[in-house]
Amino acid sequence: MVVLGAKLYPVVLINLISKVAAVAVWLLTDRPGVAVALFIGPDALVLYHLFVPSAQGVGRVATHFATPRQEVWLTIDDGPDPDDTPRLLDLLDQHAARATFFVIGKRAARHPALVSEILRRGHEIGHHTHTHPAGSFWCATPRRLRAELDRATATLAAAGASLRWFRAPAGIKHLGLETALQARGLTYVGWTIRSGDCLARRPEDVAAHVIPRLTPGAIILMHEGNSVRPAVRIRALALVLEACTAQNYRLVLPERTQLRCA
Repeated sequence: MVVLGAKLYPVVLINLISKVAAVAVWLLTDRPGVAVALFIGPDALVLYHLFVPSAQGVGRVATHFATPRQEVWLTIDDGPDPDDTPRLLDLLDQHAARATFFVIGKRAARHPALVSEILRRGHEIGHHTHTHPAGSFWCATPRRLRAELDRATATLAAAGASLRWFRAPAGIKHLGLETALQARGLTYVGWTIRSGDCLARRPEDVAAHVIPRLTPGAIILMHEGNSVRPAVRIRALALVLEACTAQNYRLVLPERTQLRCA
């Protein structure tokens, strides 16, 4: 589970020490079961920090932002989508709301005008990898990791985006990710409230999950496109925006200095 070239995080160091101890136990004692447990067991700790989106052990993840006001940060993943994005932008305009769209590079390459329109409307573009390899991002080779980052960066820059934020597919990290992001001036952004829109059957279910969890500085995660049922996509965001307006929450774009980790 240790990846060559990865930053030596404490959880990785524990993993390495445990594997050395396992070899010693295997060679010097008659306790193979203990050796196997020492060798494999700490991998679970590393996997936890890779696969749990808010876990901080293999890189810092912003999970909220500091603010003294009634403000939240709306983030919308997986676009741009030719059907959803224009309607989402209209909804945001109606509520004088701002959002960060974490877009996928290959989709942006097909719809660069939508990326430009997001920016023109006063919103922000975030980096969500080039191909959204949710199942394999965590174990990508260094070459593939660089490609996922740099191809999307080039595509989004060509559409006029100046990038500050990155979010991995499904929030699953990579042992080499933090170093790669630092080299590119990107900050990893997670979320406070996962809306559940990808699994919801009704928009009301999304709103019922998000609205009670609203707190100043919360980062809300929502999605657009085919990962959300058509009946849920736009209406779920409309309900959330209506609730934010009713509770006097402003939807803003925070500064990097405001970001906080769990």
